[in-house]
Amino acid sequence: MKKAYAVADFLSEGNKLLMKKTAEECGFEICFFENNKEAAGKVSDAEVIYCCDGELLGSMPRLRWAHSAFAGVGDFVSSGAFDDGSRLLTNSSGAYGRAISEHIIMVTLMLMRRMPEYLEVIAKRGWDTHFAIRSIEESTIVIIGTGDIGRNAAKRYKALGAKKVVGFSRSGRACEPFGEVYRIDEFEKVMADGLSEEMDVLLLCIPGTPESEGLLSVDRIALLSRKTLVINVGRGAVIDQDALIDALNKGRIAGAALDVVYPEPLPADHPLWNTRNCIITPHISGDMALEYTVDITVDIFCDNLRRYADGRELTHLVNVSAGY
Repeated sequence: MKKAYAVADFLSEGNKLLMKKTAEECGFEICFFENNKEAAGKVSDAEVIYCCDGELLGSMPRLRWAHSAFAGVGDFVSSGAFDDGSRLLTNSSGAYGRAISEHIIMVTLMLMRRMPEYLEVIAKRGWDTHFAIRSIEESTIVIIGTGDIGRNAAKRYKALGAKKVVGFSRSGRACEPFGEVYRIDEFEKVMADGLSEEMDVLLLCIPGTPESEGLLSVDRIALLSRKTLVINVGRGAVIDQDALIDALNKGRIAGAALDVVYPEPLPADHPLWNTRNCIITPHISGDMALEYTVDITVDIFCDNLRRYADGRELTHLVNVSAGY
């Protein structure tokens, strides 16, 4: 019987039962491991694997398809296992929109309502009440990345009364629920045409690729206004982190919320920890803490396992050369 493996510590018994039932229907035997260490040396006969990174792929000479439990696939691509084009790689894009967009709204409200500053007051047992706050209603939101996460965030911003939600993407193609969408290479022009002064929030939710590295550069950070809040849930390397720290500490932008940084984990003595009005979370905006997210990743895998067994095209295929 053909062999499949799932290497993850977040699968529920219900998830495993569904994966096992689907595998049996497709002519596979599936085995489960909690982590890479437990699986090491025991997966060399894998034809299919559901996992979280590319660490084990080099020890699977029979592998034909790997499914990433996450949307990001940087570890898979950098493993070199897909360089010759003989193996398929799929991801779980679409599973994280709900969890990450709710995190985005949370940190937006925290920054607009000055919670980092109020927490400092409370830590000193103070009772200051003088901070002016802002509202999502009537605000202008700019989102770089119009995929699943960006669309989910845009929908929630609009539901809370945002006046304008503008998107930037590689193609610039119009899509709901964005009022306007531009190409990323038009960023400077659109900012200069007035969007910079109007913008309340700049949200980045794009994957980490060679093309996106340093996208929010020192020059682009200089285009932002003093009221801009920067939120990043994509990858840390998308932002020139030193330039962002400088802009925050000098008050050239209003604040930031970073769920992704570089390096990760962030060293205890890194200057970002002490940066003015910056909320840092340890890459948990999506993660696997929401049961719904895990269920969707498993549904994607099971649907694709049926497609794989039938010789049909898989969904959520990754363009390895593009990195997503």
